[in-house]
Amino acid sequence: MAESGIKPESSVLTIPNPDLVVIEDDKPNWNLPDNRRHAFHNFEKIMRYSMGIRAPRVLPLSKRIDRRIGDMHEVRRLTGTTYFSAMVVARGTELLFETYAPDFDPKQCHSMQSITKCVMNLIFGRLVEGGSIDLNQKVKDYLPEIGSGYAEATIQQVLDMDVVNNFDENYDASYEHDPRETAPVGYNREEIALGWRLPPEGERQFSSREFAASLVSNNVINPYGYTEYRSPNTDVLGWVAEKVTGRAPIELLIEVIEAAGIEGAYHIGLDCDGVPQFAGGGCMSARDMARYGLLFARNGQGVNGVNVGSAQFIQETRNGRGTKGVQNRYYHYSNATFTNGRWLGHGGYGGQFMLADPDTGTAISFFSVLEDQHAFTDDYLPEVTRCFEEIIDLYRES
Repeated sequence: MAESGIKPESSVLTIPNPDLVVIEDDKPNWNLPDNRRHAFHNFEKIMRYSMGIRAPRVLPLSKRIDRRIGDMHEVRRLTGTTYFSAMVVARGTELLFETYAPDFDPKQCHSMQSITKCVMNLIFGRLVEGGSIDLNQKVKDYLPEIGSGYAEATIQQVLDMDVVNNFDENYDASYEHDPRETAPVGYNREEIALGWRLPPEGERQFSSREFAASLVSNNVINPYGYTEYRSPNTDVLGWVAEKVTGRAPIELLIEVIEAAGIEGAYHIGLDCDGVPQFAGGGCMSARDMARYGLLFARNGQGVNGVNVGSAQFIQETRNGRGTKGVQNRYYHYSNATFTNGRWLGHGGYGGQFMLADPDTGTAISFFSVLEDQHAFTDDYLPEVTRCFEEIIDLYRES
């Protein structure tokens, strides 16, 4: 395990990494509003640990621009803001629409943030279809070393963001360690495990699995049915998948990326133990994220002929099950995706969204960077998804 914050004796003068050090507002330097856009456009260079994956066979996208998309008022509005980066619409093997901000290149990678999570839909769909896992089993049945924060939860609860523990997806929470056993643990603590910020002075670096195992709960049951969004859920799922398959999580991810047929590199962040950070460490170009979305639109059928998901599982994901969205998020959280019963996809911190519509074979990728204090507003992503619904409706009868 890498160490940080505990310094051996040395006569060489060093300083904390200027991108990763926390200097104000409990944020690392890269995530301050003035620096965030540059960071999201170069996130593969920001993370402490990462690796890249490229596909041997690429899905070609032929331009067949549908001017109706660009003529939509909401499309013009969303792509005309100062926080917009890129948007691509693809269907089958056709590129129907794409546009980019002046400071963002079509081949440039962008942070996907929590869109990274939805790979678990493919991985677990395949495991369920193959009879390798029972989603009604508890996490402790697969991970006896897990803490009380997840031990009594079923795998299905974890997939649906339906677990209650002391983790709080709160961007205001302190990243300092609170020694009280049941104290709330904020998202900023998880960023240490992700390798996105340095630990507080004097504290060692810890891994994502160590972090997830440290969470506690007196009762994991969600009494209200609304989404209990917790990023460590995805770390737990990756860990379970490793135990069930006997394969390293990076192998499972490589299969998915190769099945998507991306053209450029998919960068994935790692923790200090080399474990992929499925909670939010992915980066790829907008075109490649559209190709990735098309993999979901094809129900997990890869361009290389390898089935990396499950059509039945994706259909069940879209059948109205899962936890209900909070506030104005009208969609459910089901099997590691957002869904309105037709499309499925995922959003990402700071203004990202990927949407796939299996009914029409359409996928949409969208990158932007909100530059307010916390890079989060309740109404932004619902506005994005409403716009995308208008787009996929164009192809409902065709």
